Amino acid sequence: MADDTDKLRIDKWLWAARFYKTRSLAVAALESGKVLLNGTRVKPAKTVIAGDRLDISIGSYQFLIEVLALSDRRGPAPQAQKLYRESEASRERRAVIAARLKADPPPFAFKGRPTKRDRRLIEQFKHGE
Repeated sequence: MADDTDKLRIDKWLWAARFYKTRSLAVAALESGKVLLNGTRVKPAKTVIAGDRLDISIGSYQFLIEVLALSDRRGPAPQAQKLYRESEASRERRAVIAARLKADPPPFAFKGRPTKRDRRLIEQFKHGE
């Protein structure tokens, strides 16, 4: 799990800790400012060491974590979770956001052209039948 070195590129660590599926997605997040290292924007080549604090925004969720260990290998999720510790406030905030998103109905999305049945329902709705 832990490397012999004391530092590792932040994009590689984010990928190994399973916050991003690919390193290129981690690089894009770093370049767009969605990942802060100790409160500042950093480039993908910046080194991360144990004890650093990361603020990671992924969609609606925000993770506030502390780096515990370094690894440049992407392993199973239980191993990846040992690389960091998430703050309790962050965990609670994500739970609230998840509950709110689950309670809200998803927006209606069309999947291509309406079927014959869909067109009939639309006509019924328009004309109040």
